[in-house]
Parts: sequence; structure tokens; C-alpha cells
Amino acid sequence: MNTKKVSPKNIDEYIASFSGPAREKLEEIRKFIISEAPEAAEKLAYGIPTFTLNGNLVHFAGYEGHIGFYPTPGAMKEFKEEMRMYKTSKGAVQFPLDEPLPEDLIKRIVRFRVEENSKS
Repeated sequence: MNTKKVSPKNIDEYIASFSGPAREKLEEIRKFIISEAPEAAEKLAYGIPTFTLNGNLVHFAGYEGHIGFYPTPGAMKEFKEEMRMYKTSKGAVQFPLDEPLPEDLIKRIVRFRVEENSKS
């Protein structure tokens, strides 16, 4: 019996390793990011889905009770007030699995990050 966990090779495999609400929310957040940054490239970095455009744009990840979204400290500061109802840290926000994802907020954060990266 092989007990070694196989690491995903791409974002599709990463999302496929989840089920239920976590998988649905991971697919949803990916679509939100693509809609605002269609030219961004996808890869796994730090073992989690990452979009890049002139450098790292945003990361996201699935957990047992939430989706972690990592848009950089600059975006966290810019959208601090709008994220006050979520658990946050310097560079991350947690969206609970039992609540709808804040589509508008996520899309605005991605647009902010695209703009921020275009200046660097």
C-alpha cells in the first residue's frame, strides 16, 4: 500500500484533489481570477495554485473549512475595510466554505494586483 501523497503537477490536478464545497469554491475563484486577468499564466508555487503576470499576481488554496486567498500585503491593505468580516493576516484572507465567495471583491483585488504589477 502506497501511503505517500502524490503532489499535483498543475492547478487542474490540485483542484481535482478536493471534493464538495472546497472543490466548487476553488473552481469558482479560479474563474474569477481568469475573468480579470485572462493573460496571466497559471502554475503551482509553494504547492498551491498561483497566477503570474509580471511576477506573482495572486495565490489561492483549499483547506478544510475555508479557501485561502493570497493577494500580497499591498492588496490586503488596500481592501482592508472590505475584508473586515473575514479572518485575515498580513498577506492572506480566509473565505469560509459555508458562505458564497465575494465575487466582486475578489475581482477588484485581482484588477488591483494586475495594475500594481504593471507598474513594477
